[in-house]
Formats: sequence, C-alpha cells, structure tokens
Amino acid sequence: MAYTFLTDGAGYPVARDIMKTKLVTLSPDRDVFEGVNLLIKNKISGAPVVDKERRLLGVFSEESVMKVMVVGAYEQIPSNRVDAYMELQPPTVEENTLMLSLAQMFLTEHCRRLPVLKDGILVGQVSRRDVIQAAMKMARTSSSTGTPLLYLSALREMNDAPEV
Repeated sequence: MAYTFLTDGAGYPVARDIMKTKLVTLSPDRDVFEGVNLLIKNKISGAPVVDKERRLLGVFSEESVMKVMVVGAYEQIPSNRVDAYMELQPPTVEENTLMLSLAQMFLTEHCRRLPVLKDGILVGQVSRRDVIQAAMKMARTSSSTGTPLLYLSALREMNDAPEV
C-alpha cells in the first residue's frame, strides 16, 4: 500500500495520513449477536458504534463479546443490544494527532484501535498495525527523502542490517 503523508509540517505523519476511512460500524440498537457475527465475518476485533450523524457512542469489541459470554453464562442476558456491552468512553484522537502520539496512546491505553474524530464526528480509525506499517514505510524512505526520523532510526538500522 502506498502512503501519501500529509504530515504536520515537521515531517511526521498524523492520524489522517494513516487512518482507514471505510469502516464497519454498528448502530447502538443492533442485536448483539448480529454484532458478533459482523466482527467475525469481517475478521476485525472491534467496530465503532455510531448514531445516525456518525457521532461516536462507543466501541463494540472482542472484549465486549467476552462480557456477553460471561453475563450469559451466569444469568439471562439482560439486553440483546450492542449498546449494553460496548465500551462507552473509548480513547479517541483528532485527525492531526502525531504518529508518535498514536504509538504512545496504544501503549498507555491498551487498545487495538483509536477512532479518529473531526468535530465529534467519526471520520476514520487508526489501528496499531496502521501505525506500525507507517513507521516501517518511513524507515524505508527516510534516508532518500530527508524526512526527520529520530524516533524511528533504530527501525531503519534494523531494516538496513544484513540478515544473519
């Protein structure tokens, strides 16, 4: 996949440069088992839950599915709606969040995806894999473009080292 890095002006990509915009989303009133099947069918670990205006309400993830399983094992499922099991306050980022900040958030928030918002509206999503792929792309191209790459210099050195 080719990236066009818009960057923040200092040479580092921001969320809008690497985010995915074609997302599987769920409505809050969707049947929880339909939501689970949608995750499985699309081979994704989670999906944003949005209202009709695409405002982010939460995230329905594999962890949410574990809640459904545990609640169902011990008692009757009190609700069959996605919104009863979604994470209500997932960490989010704005479009101009630097890639290094995204990586730091993935470490501190222990999440797999970060919804990207613009004026409170979901416009995309960045995964850990998106950040890793962008970092490796930068590591491969930094020497030829002169892009500042202080925090990824070790990756470039590893990438350029001969295999043993």
